[in-house]
Amino acid sequence: MATETVAKPRTSVRVGVQKFGTFLSGMIMPNIGAFIAWGLITALFIEKGWIPVPVLGGFGTDAEGVKNLGLVDPMVKYLLPLLIAYTGGKMVHGVRGGVVGAIGTMGVIVGAGIPMFIGAMIMGPLGGWTMKKLDALWDGKIRPGFEMLVNNFSAGIWGALLALLGLFAISPVVKVFTDGATAVIQFLINNSLLPLTSIFIEPAKVLFLNNAINHGVMTPLGIQQSLEEGKSILFLLEANPGPGLGILLAYMFFGRGAARASAPGAAIIHFFGGIHEIYFPYVLMKPILILAAIGGGMAGIATLTITNAGLVAPAAPGSIIAVLAQTARDSYLGVILAVIIATAVSFLIASVILRASKNTGEDDLSAATSRMEAMKGKKSSVSSALVGDRAGAQPGTVLTRPVQNIVFACDAGMGSSAMGASVLRNKIKAAGFPDVKVTNSAIANLNDSYDVVVTHQDLTERAQPRTASAVHYSVDNFMNSPRYDEIVELVRSSNSEAPAATPAAATPAAATPAATTHGAHAAEPAAAVEGKGVLLRESVVLNGTAIDRDAAIDEAGKLLLDRGAVDVSYVHAMHEREESVSTYMGSFLAIPHGTNDAKEHINHSAVSIIRYPEGIDWGGKQVKFVVGVAGINNEHLHILSSIAKIFTNKAQVAQLEEATTVDEVLELFGKVNA
Repeated sequence: MATETVAKPRTSVRVGVQKFGTFLSGMIMPNIGAFIAWGLITALFIEKGWIPVPVLGGFGTDAEGVKNLGLVDPMVKYLLPLLIAYTGGKMVHGVRGGVVGAIGTMGVIVGAGIPMFIGAMIMGPLGGWTMKKLDALWDGKIRPGFEMLVNNFSAGIWGALLALLGLFAISPVVKVFTDGATAVIQFLINNSLLPLTSIFIEPAKVLFLNNAINHGVMTPLGIQQSLEEGKSILFLLEANPGPGLGILLAYMFFGRGAARASAPGAAIIHFFGGIHEIYFPYVLMKPILILAAIGGGMAGIATLTITNAGLVAPAAPGSIIAVLAQTARDSYLGVILAVIIATAVSFLIASVILRASKNTGEDDLSAATSRMEAMKGKKSSVSSALVGDRAGAQPGTVLTRPVQNIVFACDAGMGSSAMGASVLRNKIKAAGFPDVKVTNSAIANLNDSYDVVVTHQDLTERAQPRTASAVHYSVDNFMNSPRYDEIVELVRSSNSEAPAATPAAATPAAATPAATTHGAHAAEPAAAVEGKGVLLRESVVLNGTAIDRDAAIDEAGKLLLDRGAVDVSYVHAMHEREESVSTYMGSFLAIPHGTNDAKEHINHSAVSIIRYPEGIDWGGKQVKFVVGVAGINNEHLHILSSIAKIFTNKAQVAQLEEATTVDEVLELFGKVNA
């Protein structure tokens, strides 16, 4: 099962800002724990804190008259910016990019002399990106044995140059920007204009543009203000849960159908869980309700301004628990009043709107949730609390991008996934989309870079956490699953602007040897490993003697063992793999192979083929052909591709059943040994 795609958004500017905001939040959010730690230390131990401790809070002097350094100042000046920079660099170019980005950021920190969060968000990705470009220049050109020398010195030299650049060029510019932005915020506060920011912030939240505002501007400026004044109002401009809570309370009293029934649960998730996106569909059902959010936001900010209240550090997520945990010691009354008043104002405005117009129900809520997910670019993590999981859908993404990268994942990534990838690759190419990559991988090697993930139904739950932004398809038959046609249609609809298939492209892939050349794990040319062919005559048996599944696995494993391709531990791993997930592929075929951990027990790639004319029971399925697989890298994929093509062709399966000699089998699979 899989989710459906939605039309590709036309609002490219909004999508671009969303991506920018996502990138910024990607640098901040993994380090929120460090921000909270700094906030707690600040709230507790500074001179105006709950438990003033000079050596921790950084005030007073020690026994020798030297000013205490404390934890607060070094953490905010060095630790937090360096964590942000490292995270940003790592997002672009792995650990190497993170290290270089952090080195460059030290120049900005020293040059500015103030907390350099914006500088870190510039230098971190810049360091990662430039290091990536430099590495590409000499990729594959380094003499063996000199790789470590070149890698270490190139990172060190370039990091040092970036630190100088940050010190003399970047830090003055960032400091001017920071001072200017701070002056603007202070102007708004001094002239009681800060509440007007809700006119932009509240609609931006519903459009998922808040990350660019909150994490890109408010958090860095708020930290600077908090360091100077012990608190900042900026942390609550976006995080105040009051406006959303007021709208949900209005639906509880004046809504109808599913909207009214789901509002109490949504209110709990929003207020205590801090997941604000759960109230967005209620606004999208009646866009005029954005006035309630704006009114509540303005009232809350006005209250904070009047009471001079604020937080010591960011409240993420925007839960009332997180808000109170980060509230400054002298601000509890103001913060609590701001939340209550924001809720009350939002509730009153939303109630008037709902009572004066037609109330919405289940269909509108479902449609609004879909619109929210379309704007967000993927399935909402909390949408099931509103309308439940959509029928037939696996938890995953609602794509707003063309499908370009599909992966089949299994436990080891060398048997069933390779076969399934080959089958689907042929189908997609025949449909006229030869540039769509279809690869295979072990689940342990998955990352969240794929558009579509296909797994056996027993493995889907293991794959989903690693690929949260992908569409997930669960299958129980890798050879001819009906899900493949759904995936092809998904590719076609998401690539709606792609040219139609030409007659050549529409040629059945089974007749096209090159059909398996796409993707990192695509089929390789005919393989020979140190003189040992992947499939040899002695590895083909026309009349197997096994009478059940386990005996058939032993028989296929013994053929691999006799060739020296594997050791006995690999055969044991073949049984272990079968106990966790069946290797039945459909079309009377099973391909037993070892687990991912058993790859160390493979000496060279090999395939064995055994035919059981009368068939054997394979977990309730009839199997007539058992293919034992042991593969290193991609060396076995050529024969698996041939097998996949054969077993998706009923006429060729019939030929295999009627074959009387090993040569007929080998001829049918093609030449597999170069």
